[in-house]
Amino acid sequence: MLDTIAERPAPAAVASARPAAAPAVMLANVRKSFGSTRVLNGVTLSVKRGDVTCVIGPSGSGKSTLLRCINALTPVDAGTVVVEGIAVHDPALDKLALRRRVGMVFQQYNLFPHKTALENVMMAPIHVLQEDREEVEARAVALLTKIRLLDKAHCYPGALSGGQQQRVAIARSLAMRPTIMLFDEVTAALDPVMVKEVLSTIRDLAEEGITCILVTHEMGFAREVADQVCFTDHGIVVEEGPPEMIFTQPEDPRTRDFLGHVTF
Repeated sequence: MLDTIAERPAPAAVASARPAAAPAVMLANVRKSFGSTRVLNGVTLSVKRGDVTCVIGPSGSGKSTLLRCINALTPVDAGTVVVEGIAVHDPALDKLALRRRVGMVFQQYNLFPHKTALENVMMAPIHVLQEDREEVEARAVALLTKIRLLDKAHCYPGALSGGQQQRVAIARSLAMRPTIMLFDEVTAALDPVMVKEVLSTIRDLAEEGITCILVTHEMGFAREVADQVCFTDHGIVVEEGPPEMIFTQPEDPRTRDFLGHVTF
């Protein structure tokens, strides 16, 4: 008996022997061109589950295309994209399975103008997932409450401010119950007051542990909320790391130059 006990690995050894959890999102050497223009030139990136990753960089550096490749809205030319174990780069990809896991919010709200806020939030679960209307409505009401817009549930998009429409767009994506949320410059068309409304909603999601990837020019928000910041330029990830490192001690001169021209 003593020999058997002695042969057992210590708890710490057992813990260290366990494989690390797979990343929620993993890209390896991803390349994408549009005609003769190469937009992604070998992007490699890993995002942990529950983390917030902010992607920053100059216009035209491939940030939005990167998000669209993660969500299979843009097919990659080469490389691998794996999201929650799903091989997004596979031509035989089950896009519905991916849509169940990944929500995406764009700079343009893309709400249906003839549908109320509540109806916009309800549409995808009912028509795409074929879920029960009563169950979906209860979820939609809860989401509008979460984003502090329940009083606007029966308003049409035209009666909402830009910030309110963007928050409804976020609720619409959340109605599919994704584990990952992608945000593509969602505050770019908003005034400062509306920006605060939308960023507050995203901050709440991050605190709930939803994996978030944001393309953003809001450097102060990235510094406050992000677990990881990635600086992209000319289709590659030039530098990545925790916000304090990227914003105070960037190693690459391209990162330093970019940050020297933005306001926090």
